[in-house]
Amino acid sequence: MKIELSQISDVARRAVQSQDWSTVASCANEILLRNSDSAEGYFLTGIVQRVSQRPAKAAAAFEKALSLDADRYDAAIELANQYSVARRNNEVLALLEKYEGKLDNSPMYLDLAGTVYTEIGMPQKAWPLFKKANVLQPGVDLFQANLAACSVYLGEIEEARDIYRTLLKRFPNHRRNHYQLSRLGKAKDTTHIEQMETLLQGNADTADKNIFLYYALGKELEDLEQWQQSFEYYKKAGDAVSSVANYDVAADIALIDKIIEVCSADWLASETGKPTVDETEKTPIFIVGLPRTGTTLTERIVSSHSQVESVGETMFLQMVLRKESGIQSIENMNPEMIEAVTKKDLALIAKGYLDTVSYRLGDKPMFIDKLPFNFLFLGLIAKAWPNARIVHLGRNPMDSCFSMYKQVFTWAYKFSYSLDGLGQYFVAYDRLRRHWRDVLKDRLIEVEYESLVGDQENQTRILLDKLGLEFEQACLDFDKNEAPSATASSVQVREKVHNKSVNKWTRYAKQLQPLKEHLEKAGIRVD
Repeated sequence: MKIELSQISDVARRAVQSQDWSTVASCANEILLRNSDSAEGYFLTGIVQRVSQRPAKAAAAFEKALSLDADRYDAAIELANQYSVARRNNEVLALLEKYEGKLDNSPMYLDLAGTVYTEIGMPQKAWPLFKKANVLQPGVDLFQANLAACSVYLGEIEEARDIYRTLLKRFPNHRRNHYQLSRLGKAKDTTHIEQMETLLQGNADTADKNIFLYYALGKELEDLEQWQQSFEYYKKAGDAVSSVANYDVAADIALIDKIIEVCSADWLASETGKPTVDETEKTPIFIVGLPRTGTTLTERIVSSHSQVESVGETMFLQMVLRKESGIQSIENMNPEMIEAVTKKDLALIAKGYLDTVSYRLGDKPMFIDKLPFNFLFLGLIAKAWPNARIVHLGRNPMDSCFSMYKQVFTWAYKFSYSLDGLGQYFVAYDRLRRHWRDVLKDRLIEVEYESLVGDQENQTRILLDKLGLEFEQACLDFDKNEAPSATASSVQVREKVHNKSVNKWTRYAKQLQPLKEHLEKAGIRVD
């Protein structure tokens, strides 16, 4: 008896549920052998390519499925997901907006569409999709966890807390959820600490499996002013990350040295690669600085202005720089790329970046990109955008370093997981900051965190004036800004300005003494 194509498809769908990918691949091949114009065959092929981590081939298969059947919302959302991997975000947004209305009966694709919206920096559009997925299919831990994370981005802290507590009742060993819960407020007692310590004592996992627990324990013990115990857990966390990170700070220092060498004052002043000013373009404001130095606070203040919007933290500038350098490498950025891109037409950099970020822009004349690490590229920014505003945040070196040390960055900023790495990197960073000060002169708007939180109104007025903006009261009332925030400071940005974090490092002065000595030996003031 001949098996119908629908039966083969049913077998494939069951195989997808059981993650039997060889059966899915066989079914997809059989369907396409019988009907080379089968949208289902190409869709299943795309699924196989996706799980095999071949995003380009997966995208091609989903594109073909969609071209054969434009109503295949599943292929459309899968394609959007693959476009997101490739940072083709304009196309991602177009697909999501076209097909999200067709997802009402598919909790799985509602959740995936929400996830993709979040990945492209639009959690406010993900929110209703996550909510609907949880209504249609309640009690699914993945759907609930995604809704909780989105809740944090949107400032719905109580809802997020309730969800994480519910999840931990069902899955008390879920380390990341313990960490996420710890972030949502100040610990008032040891209840959650005891739960996490019991979890640690009850498993024989290697330290790298407990990283999120270590950070959560360090944070809650710090809340309760248990400084010594807190630091011990922060150190365990940093040591655990370092043990699996395969990282050498010398590579990052070499990158800084190359930037200082090639992005000189003479290079910036030369006409080589310098674009002409386009008065019709939106004006970017790049807010940069080491992580945890007040970049998010500054972004919230400035983006509360009626003439400014924010695209948050994007990797678009680095992505365009990598592409235009012409250097192929697995590294995010290296000295060869920097040297190559300084010889390129920087109008291509500006155009490539603005094209990439355009899907996020509304009708306001100025927009913020606040990825902290763009401080590496300030010379390129200054030359590519003659009208760009550049805001560089500074903070007490010890507070800056310690705040990074106790923060998990999902394995980014690898120098921050050891005091030795922090010390070496900060010295190199300080050298680069002084270089930018000499090269960029008045184009560099420097803001000190301590001054900003100690004298908010005057410092805000000064900053807005340097940005060419009139003062607006909303910038002082930034805590009322309802825009989402997906940074490490996403909870704190809902609060009013305070100076509780100034000189916080002194509570750990004994433990941080080696770092202090390293910085002072390099001539860096830490008081």
